[in-house]
Amino acid sequence: MLKVEHIHRRTFATRTEARLKIATWITGFYNAPRLHSACGWKSPVDYEHGYRAGFTEELAA
Repeated sequence: MLKVEHIHRRTFATRTEARLKIATWITGFYNAPRLHSACGWKSPVDYEHGYRAGFTEELAA
């Protein structure tokens, strides 16, 4: 997905530009809103919010 949709369609002027664009893609699309099977088909952001809410409730009890 990364190669097909993001790398092969672009020409980068420098390696630094390529690294920045790839890191932005990973943090902006792949890790944040995309649903992951390991997270119970939730996005990592939603999973983290649920985990922290449950952890906070356990500490309060």
